Amino acid sequence: MPLHGVLPVLHTPFDNSGEIDAQTLRNEIDWAFQTGADGVVVAMVSEILRLGYQGRKRLAELVCEASEARGFTVISVGAESTTEAIEFAKHAEGLGASAVMAIPPVATSLGAKATRDYFAGIARSISIPLVVQDASGYVGAAIDLSVYTDLLEQFGNHRILFKPEASPLGPNLSKLRDATDGQALIFEGSGGINLVDCYRRGIAGTMPGTDLLDGIVALWWALDDGDEDRIYQLSLPICALVALQLQAGLDGFLSIEKYLLKKRGIFENTIQVQPSGWQLDEETRAEVDRLFARIQAAL
Repeated sequence: MPLHGVLPVLHTPFDNSGEIDAQTLRNEIDWAFQTGADGVVVAMVSEILRLGYQGRKRLAELVCEASEARGFTVISVGAESTTEAIEFAKHAEGLGASAVMAIPPVATSLGAKATRDYFAGIARSISIPLVVQDASGYVGAAIDLSVYTDLLEQFGNHRILFKPEASPLGPNLSKLRDATDGQALIFEGSGGINLVDCYRRGIAGTMPGTDLLDGIVALWWALDDGDEDRIYQLSLPICALVALQLQAGLDGFLSIEKYLLKKRGIFENTIQVQPSGWQLDEETRAEVDRLFARIQAAL
């Protein structure tokens, strides 16, 4: 079955010594599946860019083990070299991951050909699907549309999927859809702020944070049902809360989302890999609390 549906990106919990907290991670994964997730994802807000080589492999191992074939598992494998990305991809496939996902290198400015060759090298090294991710909304550079179409032509839509995040998200998503005659399987990853718009443009699924998963699952079901009143009852407070996360980029998502996971009782703490560029202040926290209460009331 092709990758689809609500696939939350997991946050990585840490203990006081800075090690990955395996039990809390398992609790997070259990909660995700109990809440209605179709799978789980390791990606940018999992702090993979700060975990290091061994930490990334350890996280992938823990996630694939804890998921226990209850749904899809997607492991991000993007790296600064094609060789390392291939190693991460092969490792994920060996663990039984459903798919891998990759962003381009972030330290090197690549042209279209080099970007295409990087993704093609990863895809050729494995037999599971590759989700090509443009995370340029907060890290790296935008991917040219020709890269997407060339990869799709070369490998087919059962092997290459897409998560375009370059702004403006909706129009760019439609360009990819139209350029591929609707063959591209596309996922959105805006945290929920663009979910309604992107759903109407024909996405196969969404990859939000885990913190608002109950709201996102309910919103996805409302979109499937075409329940317009329910759609906006849920989406408006979700959008307002995600707007607070967006103002500080990746660290904004990390800080607020870990705060909410602790508030829910899923995480023991809000520890992030340091250094980080932004921490939740009291006034923002108060607004997060107010909006979170509105989402829970809508549910």
